[in-house]
Amino acid sequence: MNDQNKKAWLYLLPALIFLILFMVYPLIDVFIYSTEEGFNFASQTYYGVGAYNYSYVLHDPYFLQAVKNTFLLVIITVPVSTGLALLISLGLSSIRPLRELYQTIYFLPYVTNTLAVGLVFMVLFQKTEYTDGLVNLLIEAVGGSPVDFIDGPYWAKMFVLCFYTIWVVLPFKILVLTSALASVNPDYYKAARVDGTPKLRVFTKITLPMISPMIFYLVITGFIGAFKAYSDVVALFGTNLNAAGMNTIVGYVYDMLYGASGGYPSYASAAAIILFAIVLTITCINLLVSRKHVQY
Repeated sequence: MNDQNKKAWLYLLPALIFLILFMVYPLIDVFIYSTEEGFNFASQTYYGVGAYNYSYVLHDPYFLQAVKNTFLLVIITVPVSTGLALLISLGLSSIRPLRELYQTIYFLPYVTNTLAVGLVFMVLFQKTEYTDGLVNLLIEAVGGSPVDFIDGPYWAKMFVLCFYTIWVVLPFKILVLTSALASVNPDYYKAARVDGTPKLRVFTKITLPMISPMIFYLVITGFIGAFKAYSDVVALFGTNLNAAGMNTIVGYVYDMLYGASGGYPSYASAAAIILFAIVLTITCINLLVSRKHVQY
């Protein structure tokens, strides 16, 4: 090993130490917890090692409901938010007057507290004894029937959660895609105009390939972020998510640790490892797909 390699490893050493201490070691520790059967939190003892905790979690109806909610949230919000962000970014890139003002307006939800935004959405959608909520007032104005979006049917609650999640993640995606569009070499567009290339073909053959790494980055981070959803759901439906039928996988892990059914770190660890396996699998699939469709 030459001197340059030694210096490089020396510079990387602090980052590697932090990575091992705060990522690798906790992951190994959680995996060990997930295999300890009958773990007693008070005495720190257990009576066996095996896969019972995984079997319990995979047969727990609350966990299965959390998996269903999480996957619906991921499948709906990631493509919709990315598509909307791309459309808005294209619109912002095509206008020059007041572009900075519009970018600031779109970015405001990203710097606003998540729980504060959740409370605003609750006021907009929740029915109370005094009012049906602003959204229901609009529905009634066009001749529709009011819907209890917070305590009502499952589809209504899922609609609010997806709408809220898209609203929260949209500003960051707009910022990233607007920057990506600004970095595209304008010579490509000049050559396309000289050739008389239609705008749709310019978008599909020039714009999309050039910004595909950023789109792929947003899709990957969007999947990971949606799988980690918890605070958004609490902001809308309160802390008793199992009763509301709106718990997520991260919420299930938290409940097993600290909630009303808490005190079961082995079950929580098993659920966390399952979540890790799901996210890792989807990330690997996305990486394989990106080899064919992402141009670096």
